[in-house]
Amino acid sequence: MRKVQIITDSCSDLTPELMDRYHIDYAKMNTVYNGVTSPADLSWTADDVHKFYDIIRGGERITTTQVPLDEFNRVFRKYLDAGCDIVYVGCSLKQSGSVNTASVLAKDLMREYAGSTIHCIDSLRSCVCEGMLAIEASKYAEGGASADEVAQFVSEKRNKTRQFCTVHTLDYLKRAGRVKGSAAFFGNLLGVKPILVADADGEQAAFKKVKGRVPSFNEIVSLLKEHIVDGENQTVYLAHADCKPEEVEMLKDLIKREVPCKDIYVCYIGPIIGASVGPDAIAVFAFGDEQTFRVNEK
Repeated sequence: MRKVQIITDSCSDLTPELMDRYHIDYAKMNTVYNGVTSPADLSWTADDVHKFYDIIRGGERITTTQVPLDEFNRVFRKYLDAGCDIVYVGCSLKQSGSVNTASVLAKDLMREYAGSTIHCIDSLRSCVCEGMLAIEASKYAEGGASADEVAQFVSEKRNKTRQFCTVHTLDYLKRAGRVKGSAAFFGNLLGVKPILVADADGEQAAFKKVKGRVPSFNEIVSLLKEHIVDGENQTVYLAHADCKPEEVEMLKDLIKREVPCKDIYVCYIGPIIGASVGPDAIAVFAFGDEQTFRVNEK
């Protein structure tokens, strides 16, 4: 049986350490700032993170692009040349066209590399939820599953990834056109903090609002506690957009007190997602019960 290589993209926000541990590669999207296009590299340092978010804090805008065709071609050929099949776990199609671009290329490459298999999966997710699916896919592949089996596994598991995020403001997401159901949240009420989830269709959705930063932390942990499944045997992920260290520790301690879990992994919200959510966003991620909420059915 051919080896299966798992590939994701810059939206997954996997750290280099996690990608190395689980033998995952990624295709890079781009950021655009002051007319300069740069690859969205996930191996950035704490100093890089702070500089990036300070640009946004200063009122300037960083935009993003999907994965370029040439980048997919480079990454896919790397593993096809090594005799691997590929499962690409991509950002939700509600937020990026990358999966469509990859799918078109995959058809051509499978004709060129006879006998190869490439699956391009819409994860219905972004940020660490997408990364979690890539990790689980890699584990499954390492256990001897075929590319077809891995693709089916990911498709069945994607709506069991749960995200609960709080942001200082929806302004950045609104400007980027990346959040649904936001109209009711724009009352300019002082101190109101939106709670965002990924809905069953892959939309980033404004789910509810909470008054105050600390209460918003309490709310996302409460939602995590309510929806996590088999927490004792899984890692809870905490990702943030250059938040203050004391805020990160506060949320981490709250998770430890309230949510039974194997461990907590802290990482940054990367440049693609960060350009949309803005600085000081913070989120928790885990596998849980199936997401059935749809913002269009509210």
